[in-house]
Amino acid sequence: MSAPVLRFLRCWAPFPLAAPRDRTAAEHGAGSPTAPAWGGDGEPHRRPRDACLGSSDKELKSGSAATGSAPTALGIPGQRRPGVEVMDSAGGTPGLIPHPCRVLVLLNPRGGKGKALQLFRSHVQPLLAQAGVSFTLMLTERRNHARELVRTQELGLWDVLVVMSGDGLMHEVVNGLMERPDWETAIRKPLCSLPAGSANALAASVNHYSGYEQVANEELLTNCTLLLCRRLLTPMNLLSLHTASGLRLFSVLSLAWGFIADVDLESEKYRSLGYIRFTVGTFLRLASLRTYQGRLAYLPVGGATSGMPASPVLDDRGPENTLLVPLDQPVPAHWTVVPEQEFVLVLALLHSHLGSDMFAAPMGRCEAGAMHLFYVRAGVSRATLLRLFLAMEKGRHMEYNCPHLVYVPVVAFRLEPKDGGGVFTVDGELMVSEAVQGQVHPDYCWMVSGCSRSPSSRAFPPPPSPQEPS
Repeated sequence: MSAPVLRFLRCWAPFPLAAPRDRTAAEHGAGSPTAPAWGGDGEPHRRPRDACLGSSDKELKSGSAATGSAPTALGIPGQRRPGVEVMDSAGGTPGLIPHPCRVLVLLNPRGGKGKALQLFRSHVQPLLAQAGVSFTLMLTERRNHARELVRTQELGLWDVLVVMSGDGLMHEVVNGLMERPDWETAIRKPLCSLPAGSANALAASVNHYSGYEQVANEELLTNCTLLLCRRLLTPMNLLSLHTASGLRLFSVLSLAWGFIADVDLESEKYRSLGYIRFTVGTFLRLASLRTYQGRLAYLPVGGATSGMPASPVLDDRGPENTLLVPLDQPVPAHWTVVPEQEFVLVLALLHSHLGSDMFAAPMGRCEAGAMHLFYVRAGVSRATLLRLFLAMEKGRHMEYNCPHLVYVPVVAFRLEPKDGGGVFTVDGELMVSEAVQGQVHPDYCWMVSGCSRSPSSRAFPPPPSPQEPS
C-alpha cells in the first residue's frame, strides 16, 4: 500500500491507524539442546509500539542459534497490563508443565513471509536453551502434513506440542489429535502457539489473556516463547462443527462467512507482504462490496434448556453435540432466529483477536462453553465498514454503536447460506460453502498461557504426564 494512502487513512480514520508491521512466517528445524535450568528472570514485553529496545532485548534479537550463542538475559522485566477483563470470574491455579520440559515443535517454513525457521533460530531457540527446554523440530512440507504427523506420533514423548506458524497449522494439529483412536487423551496434550504466520490471532489472544499489551512480530513471538518457558497452562474452549455434507471438524479460533472470509482468501496472493495483505484485501473487497444471503440462528448464553434435543447430532468421534439437531431439521424452538437474511459478514469467534492487530472482541474473554458471535447486516456503507475495521485495532469498533453491527455471546449457532453463496473460512482455512452448525465445548484443551483460569465444572482431567523415552 502506498505511503499517500496510509497518510490519508491516518488523517481520515476516527482512530489512528498503526503503521503496517511485518508478519513473519512459520516452519521448523531440528535439534534437542540441553541448557542450564530456568532462572525465571524475564517477563514478556510491555512496550509502547515505538519504544526503543533495552540492551538485553538487543542482545536477544541479535543472538545467533547457528553459532550456539544465546542471550545473556531474557529481556527487561515488564509489567502486566492492568485490567484485562475476564467474562467468567472463576479463579484458581492453572495447570503446570513439568520441569525439565520436552517439546515437539511443528514449524511451517513457508507460512507468513517465509521466515519462521530463521525466527526460531534467532528468537526461540536461545530462550528454550536458557529455560532448560529440550525440543524436537519437525518441518511441515505440505498442506495437512502436521495433521498427519500428530495422528501417528507417540505423544507421550513430549510435554507440549508447539506450533510455530499461523493459525492454520494449529487447526491442522487439533483436528489431527481429534482423529486419533485415543482422541480423548490426545486432545489434552498441552498446546503452544508461537506466531510466525500472517494473522497470528491465537497467539495475540493468549498474549492478551496473559495481561500484556498488544504487540506484534518479534515482540509477540518473544512474549509467547517466554510464556512457554514459564510453563503455565490454562484450559480453552473448542468449537465442534458439522456441515450438510456430513463433515465434522474442530475449530480453535473462528468461523467466518462473507466479507472477512473473502478478504482472508483473496489476499493470499499478497502473502509476501505479511500482515499488510489483509489491509490490501480489505480495500479491494470494499471497492466491490458484496452482500450474502442466508439464514442465521443461534442459542445465546443462558438460553440452554435442561436435557438434550429429541434427536441430537451423534458422532462416533469427539464430544457429543447435545445442543444441536441434524441440519435437515429446524433449530429447536428456544433458539433465536435472525429475521434478516442478507448479510455483509458473519463471524463466530472463540477468542479476543482476529489478528495480531485486530482486537475483535474487547468485551472480554468468553466464559467456558461460550463464543462471540458478530454479524453485519446488509445496508452498511463502505465508509462505516472501513471505520469499524480501522477502529478494531484498538478494540474500539463497538463504541460506534453501529446499528448494522450485532454482537451476542452464544453457545451454539447454525448458518445456512442460500444457494451456496459466499465462502467459509475455519481458522483461516477454506471450507466448502454449505450449511454448517457448531457448538462450543467448554475447556476442552490445554494451552500455554500466562493467565489463571480454572477448568469448568465438567470433569476435566489434568494433562497426561509424558512417558520416559526408551
